Amino acid sequence: MIGRSIVLLLLIAILALGGIIWFDYLNVIDAKFVLAPIYNHLPFVGEGRTQPRIEPDELINIDAERLAIRLEAMELRSMEMDLQQRGLDSRHGEIVQMAQELEIRQQALEEMEKSLRAQALDAENKDRNIEQNARHLTNMPPQRAVGIINALDDQDAIDVLRKTEELAQAEGAASIVPFWLSLMEPARAAELQRKMAGRPPSL
Repeated sequence: MIGRSIVLLLLIAILALGGIIWFDYLNVIDAKFVLAPIYNHLPFVGEGRTQPRIEPDELINIDAERLAIRLEAMELRSMEMDLQQRGLDSRHGEIVQMAQELEIRQQALEEMEKSLRAQALDAENKDRNIEQNARHLTNMPPQRAVGIINALDDQDAIDVLRKTEELAQAEGAASIVPFWLSLMEPARAAELQRKMAGRPPSL
């Protein structure tokens, strides 16, 4: 009985020691200092994993990590702001370009409007001049009026003749144009009559 008890005690001690060594190897407990003599005699066991130790300056390292994280976040934020600024700059450039294009178009429209006004004014002045010439010719002796009309080119002569007819109709009087045509050379009178009949009054 005593022998069995001793064997059981030895077996329990071996199992306990083996469990301590195993738990130390798994890094569950730290028994390196206690088991160091055994590790020296059991090279096949190896050193196992070392238990992390708390260094005196570990709190400083934590602060450094926090600072590094904050710096990284600030750097990311700075990069994001740079991207946003680039986008704003690009958009600003597009807006400036659009504004310049609109300004160019506005200037072109203003120039076109000025040109149309000038043309309308020229047409109004021309019509006023034609009317004035028609009145002067009507008040002249017919032979002298026909001589002046013959000196004009076809289009100017047609304009004067038409204006003279318009004035006569507006005043309810007989037109002197047929009499003028009768005093002209037949070829000249026929040519003017043909063009007056073939072209609209605006010409």
